[in-house]
Amino acid sequence: MNGVEQLAPIVGLVLACAALAVSRATMYRRLRPVTSSAQPRPASPRALSPAEKGHVLDVLRSPRFVDQSPVEVVYTLLDEGEYLCSVRGMYRILAANAEVRERRNQLRHPSYAKPELLATAPNQVWSWDITALRGPGKSNHFFLYVVLDIFSRKTVGWLLAMKQNSALAKRLIRETCRREGIDPAQLTIHSDRGTQMKSQTLAQLYANLDITASFSRPQVSNDNPYSEAQFKTMKYCAEFPDHFDSFNDARSFCRRFFDWYNEAHRHSGLRYLTPNQVHSGDSTSIVSARQRVLDAAHERHPERFVRSPPRALPPPSAVYINPPEEGEVAARGTPTTSEVAEVDTQPELQVVTAGTDEQLGLQTEPTPRAAASIAVLRDHPVGARGRPGRPRPGEADGPTAGLERSAGEGAEHSRPEGFIMQSGLQSTQPISIREVLH
Repeated sequence: MNGVEQLAPIVGLVLACAALAVSRATMYRRLRPVTSSAQPRPASPRALSPAEKGHVLDVLRSPRFVDQSPVEVVYTLLDEGEYLCSVRGMYRILAANAEVRERRNQLRHPSYAKPELLATAPNQVWSWDITALRGPGKSNHFFLYVVLDIFSRKTVGWLLAMKQNSALAKRLIRETCRREGIDPAQLTIHSDRGTQMKSQTLAQLYANLDITASFSRPQVSNDNPYSEAQFKTMKYCAEFPDHFDSFNDARSFCRRFFDWYNEAHRHSGLRYLTPNQVHSGDSTSIVSARQRVLDAAHERHPERFVRSPPRALPPPSAVYINPPEEGEVAARGTPTTSEVAEVDTQPELQVVTAGTDEQLGLQTEPTPRAAASIAVLRDHPVGARGRPGRPRPGEADGPTAGLERSAGEGAEHSRPEGFIMQSGLQSTQPISIREVLH
């Protein structure tokens, strides 16, 4: 509104409103506010006089009635042959003097502040959550932990386990921070208020790594939109089954899905770049290449672009969780290039082993073979829609399938029982998915 008022004397009110997308009717109402012509409401002839109201208030404040309700006062005086006013009238007098409140001690919900987070580069704000994947039996589920960078939408870490456990979440976040090269006071991690997210185990990890913790408001799913949107992308995939026949099936699907999501998924929120392209800083060169193609097309056929030459749009330079109101954004200003923190590219993959177990399976940089093997998910041994492939003969099946063992049954393990953290890129199968996702 202030911008319209400043621009109107120069170009006129109509053009100023059109340029700033402000309704002219709204602007006219602001310039010529309607003054109310209503007269003050006259006092009712049935109302108590100020002297009578003062007497009622004195009676209610008297030591005899100070701890009694107006109902008790009215009927006590009635039994004594006196009537001052109605019960509702006493409540009005008390309310006018701010003497009505709930006297009992009641539990009141605390007021939670709306989280407002801003990311202008990768590895500034992560969001993580846990979702359940249906297993082979009734009430049997596998639990998928996913850590997402909200700026690039890249899945920087994921874990599939048989249970929800704060120790597993701690290990996932710690290993992901180590591999991404997170410095102290660099990262904010946002999540909902689940038991694992609010545990003392994670609170100690955040304190040790100097990570800022952010939490959603209770029962407000919009406070964690990026994780929720990714889970919907996964579960609305055409190849997502009704249930998984074994732990191995679920792990294999997650491995291929996250490879596809990071490497091949053209994300609408990133101007149809892939998360890895934005996370690695290649988006500028890719957008420039797109612009050169569009410029060449415009030179060949300028008549086909009626309004203006085509333009390749870059991904957003700032990503919010709960963006501030329009006035607050104008006061803060747009983040400048100097304010964007420089983030190192991903370090080389470091193999972390426990005994003779396989490499820990947090999301890692793709291998050349994996990047070149984008195919259709139905070509993978996963069967028809809703029917994952059965395990081959000799493979374990059931809720405990997929739990890897060290050499020898008595070998000691450093991982908790039921723990699986598998690399999203060490699959022996092609990474792929149907290109029906948005």
